[in-house]
Amino acid sequence: MELIGGILLIEIRLSIGYDEYEEGARMSNLIEKLASGPDSQQLSILTIGDWGQAYENSPDSFLDTLISHKDSFPSLKKLFIGDMTFEECEVSWINQTNLAPLLAAFPNLQSLSIKGSQDLSLQPLVHEKLEELVVICGGLPKSVLEEITSASLPELKRLELYLGVEDYGFDGGIDDVLPLLQGDLFPKLKYLGLKDSEIQDEIAIAAAAAPILDQLDTLDLSYGTLTDVGGEVLLASERVKKLKHLNLSYHYMSDELLLRWKQSGLSVDVTDQQESDEEDWRYPFLTE
Repeated sequence: MELIGGILLIEIRLSIGYDEYEEGARMSNLIEKLASGPDSQQLSILTIGDWGQAYENSPDSFLDTLISHKDSFPSLKKLFIGDMTFEECEVSWINQTNLAPLLAAFPNLQSLSIKGSQDLSLQPLVHEKLEELVVICGGLPKSVLEEITSASLPELKRLELYLGVEDYGFDGGIDDVLPLLQGDLFPKLKYLGLKDSEIQDEIAIAAAAAPILDQLDTLDLSYGTLTDVGGEVLLASERVKKLKHLNLSYHYMSDELLLRWKQSGLSVDVTDQQESDEEDWRYPFLTE
């Protein structure tokens, strides 16, 4: 519970542990209880963690309940579906579903965060007020990328995508990412995160000359397998130099290139340097 600008903001997290689920607890019941409780009208931030054996069950088990009680949550601005630790469920095991009906149900929503990409869909991805979209996963399917690049989100200011690796669901390539770099999809976008990718060098090379940089404040290419190949191109980019901040944390760049970044005078995060293993394999941050 927080008071900002004279407005009371209430944040609630719902989660069901393994033993609770075995004893009959269900997320739909928790939502019904919340909807009838004293905080429902002022609820601003709702986080849904483990809904009970998420490696077997999808949000379909409670989605209709949440939507049917939409009028009980008129102040809801921020929604997170799937906020769970790896002890509760590995990210690549989290079952999702088509979450687009939530956007239709909550027209005043400003932020939607999702963890897990198994069977995830956002079709149709249309919303007049959404300012932030975050998808955290081990591998983002090409189908979801296509839904995002076909979206109508005129107020979107922050887009953060964990692209991941093929073994955990990423079945696309650089051509599927390129539409996000053109600058004509989301006119108000200020932060673009294309993170945790096994093709981070390709993305970096494409991003270095991309029109989208002319409108961004922050480009986030962290958590991936970035090496000197991509890092050199970014450092030489005039468009990159105009950014307010560049996040390259968790990377495989050399000591020599790190020194050049630090001497560049740019606002850049190059912390968390990684070392390739003896077979020169490189892994993004969020893998299992």
